[in-house]
Amino acid sequence: MRWLTVGLLALVLLLQYPLWLGKGGWLKVWEYDRQLKHQKEETRKLEIRNAGLDAEVRDLKQGYDAIEERARFELGMVKQDETFVPIPERSLEKPP
Repeated sequence: MRWLTVGLLALVLLLQYPLWLGKGGWLKVWEYDRQLKHQKEETRKLEIRNAGLDAEVRDLKQGYDAIEERARFELGMVKQDETFVPIPERSLEKPP
């Protein structure tokens, strides 16, 4: 009777191995689920970035206002007969 119990226990353990540690086991499923959540988060961030870039491209294609704004603020360009006066930002600290 003891050998029968040991044999059945061994059979149960052999059947459980693929369920937990096999190719499609629970541990792999949990790992794939974690990777899927991480990938969805990355995809969401990239979709937000792409939407912003798409809006910027549409602005640049539609008119010259966006182009002029970029030229002024990023490149420091000014129009003819125009004077550029930089205004420094105030610091939050009190002067000594």
